[in-house]
Amino acid sequence: MKINRVVDLSVVVGDATQIYPGDPVPEFSVHATIARDGFNLLRVHMGSQTGTHVDAPYHFVDSAPSIDEIPLDRFVGTGVIVDATGLGPRGRITWAHVEPVAHLLSPGVIVLLKTGWSAHYGTRAYFDNPFLDAEACRRMIDAGVRTFGIDAINIDETPDDAHPGEGFPVHHLIAGVHGIISENLTNLTAIDFDEPFISLLPLAFEGADGAPVRAVAMQALA
Repeated sequence: MKINRVVDLSVVVGDATQIYPGDPVPEFSVHATIARDGFNLLRVHMGSQTGTHVDAPYHFVDSAPSIDEIPLDRFVGTGVIVDATGLGPRGRITWAHVEPVAHLLSPGVIVLLKTGWSAHYGTRAYFDNPFLDAEACRRMIDAGVRTFGIDAINIDETPDDAHPGEGFPVHHLIAGVHGIISENLTNLTAIDFDEPFISLLPLAFEGADGAPVRAVAMQALA
């Protein structure tokens, strides 16, 4: 496949990367320098789901596959963009948002939930993200979809003291079919071409619940 354009869908990972409440804070420090050691090397400490990442089914089901056990074809495919922009804080992405592209849903596609919420990245408002309705998720799974992404910190409602959430039903539904979730995507509005080829290939962390990705959308030459 010859590529005409590559769109970066990933946030930069560093000391200031916004994390899910309670996750390890990323820490970057210099381990070696050219002046002292003859080469540069960085020491990195972070959680398995820091920045733009994918969840393995193992994230919510102990007996399910970890990130290194998932077939790689689960992380690549043609993107189908569900436009859910305009939702307010904690807005619900329903089947009404999915229906305009429902005819494109099939095994092997990657559904990208475009909420525009990445505009709030780095602020407290980012935790009040729109989230996918469980019934809409179930209907997409029934159509054969196994890979989902969202430009927000959580595909489910993010709980806090004022909003207990619903118990992560979408995570459980997708894990139940050994599906994949990508969160903290960004720049989905830059995908302004048809049939984008999406890559969410993760680091092969052994036995892990998830891993960071450099998510991209590619446009093939006509």
